[in-house]
Amino acid sequence: MQNDIKLVATDIDGTFTHADHTYDQRILDRMNAAGCEFVVASGSQYFMIRDLFADCADQITFISENGALIESHGERLFIQEMAEPTIQAMIDFAHHHSEIKMVMCGAQSAYCERGTVDQAFFDLTNFYYHHLEWVDDFSDVDDQILKFAANVPEEKTDEYMALFREKFAGKVEPTSSGFGAIDLIIPGCHKAAGLKCLVERWKITPDQCAAFGDGGNDIEMLRYCKHSYAMANAGEEVKRVAKHVCPSNEDDGVLVTLDQLF
Repeated sequence: MQNDIKLVATDIDGTFTHADHTYDQRILDRMNAAGCEFVVASGSQYFMIRDLFADCADQITFISENGALIESHGERLFIQEMAEPTIQAMIDFAHHHSEIKMVMCGAQSAYCERGTVDQAFFDLTNFYYHHLEWVDDFSDVDDQILKFAANVPEEKTDEYMALFREKFAGKVEPTSSGFGAIDLIIPGCHKAAGLKCLVERWKITPDQCAAFGDGGNDIEMLRYCKHSYAMANAGEEVKRVAKHVCPSNEDDGVLVTLDQLF
């Protein structure tokens, strides 16, 4: 066993889970046996990732919404909400760009706006946001807003990434997990920032951390951790940042690598 590794952080979709959201329980068993902190670091909603690990949720740590909410062993450690002027600017932008399908993501629920997305999109989104509600207008939502999730035509992902950077510089940071999905997060609030909070709390160092990821919202986390692994199914930008490449999520790349590390 490599005794220097005290924390293992992994993304969910395309990394820890298979395409059908199943995963190999042996990963969690391995972490328990090693006495190593296991951190689920996801851009997804807290409720979704907690439901995914319902049987052991109080034994692991969650970094959700790209670092905006952290819960460890059943205790909420951190939450950072978006500023009200930024929220309104995002709502106005969504109303003026009809091909963007927007989800407002809060601490209590996530929200789709009637008239801007259809039922099919709502049902698909509900796969990732287990607390999801219809609202007549985003402005009526009373919640701590943690981020916005935009879905754009896949071929226009780069175009919209550039547009968001230009229009909302210093207010939100766009990050893409691929396939037209763009998260619009609070600047400086990402998975690595969440890990830094935990590292300081647990009095360890980034050199004692391992991370696994496949998307653009994993890049900061992979840079932060000494032992960083891009999945074989990751994009080239992610692979360039990570120190290693491991097998794909469908080939249980996280488990295969942990078998080598521990």
